[in-house]
Amino acid sequence: MRKFLNAICAAGVAVAFGGVAQAQEKVIQMGTMSWEDLTPITGITKKVLEDKGYTVEVTEFSEWGIAYAALTRGDIDIMASQTDYVAHDYWVKNMNALEKISPVSHGLYQAFAVPSYVDIASVEDLNANADKFGGKIIGIEPGSGLMRDAATAVDEYGLDLELVEGSTGAMTAALKSASDRQEWIAVTVWQPSWMMQKFDLKFLADPKGIFPGAQSYYWIGTKGFSEANPAAREAIASVYVPLDDITAINSAVNDGKTMDEAVADWVGANADLISRWEDIKSE
Repeated sequence: MRKFLNAICAAGVAVAFGGVAQAQEKVIQMGTMSWEDLTPITGITKKVLEDKGYTVEVTEFSEWGIAYAALTRGDIDIMASQTDYVAHDYWVKNMNALEKISPVSHGLYQAFAVPSYVDIASVEDLNANADKFGGKIIGIEPGSGLMRDAATAVDEYGLDLELVEGSTGAMTAALKSASDRQEWIAVTVWQPSWMMQKFDLKFLADPKGIFPGAQSYYWIGTKGFSEANPAAREAIASVYVPLDDITAINSAVNDGKTMDEAVADWVGANADLISRWEDIKSE
């Protein structure tokens, strides 16, 4: 009898520890940059994974180098990234230790833009209207990829306008002031951004191709993640968030909602879509 009871206890312990192991396997460490384009993607994918039974723990990063180092070490399992432009150098440096899981959005673009009421269409039109722009293009933080490309564009197009370095906040304030007065202003800006929607901006044509074309966002992970987690990989690969939806979520945040609230509203409004995403056979 004692042997029988011991066997039952041993089996119970095995089942218990097996349950713990299974639960641990359902935990996904997700990284994200605390940027307005990546935070909605992270929140929506987190929701889909949680509905599949996973526990998702999110770590926010402020620099690509730190985020990629964490992913390469295995401190996080996955994160969304642009691999062809914004984070290209980090991807190339670490790609042997990483894998692309799936595309999740497309259309990231950064360039010169003007309000829609400004009657020009191309970067080549700037010089002829330099006085209307006060001889300036209002930029953002020095050292950013956008500002490096903007400086190259000024040189390549022989622009007589000064590219003003500053901050995103200062550029936004200048843009609001000019828009309120229907004055001409040229800025460095990106899509997706709530600013594109709020101020009804248009990008100027770039016939020399100085600014890179529209870029994709990918979920990337530590090498072997997809093979080890096929059901999670399928769930992640099912998610695709249009750029306009990312912009709308960020507009809601700019209007006073928290990111969690804005993502929850989007999830509620797109319940049918998400249910189709989640209609994937689990392991």
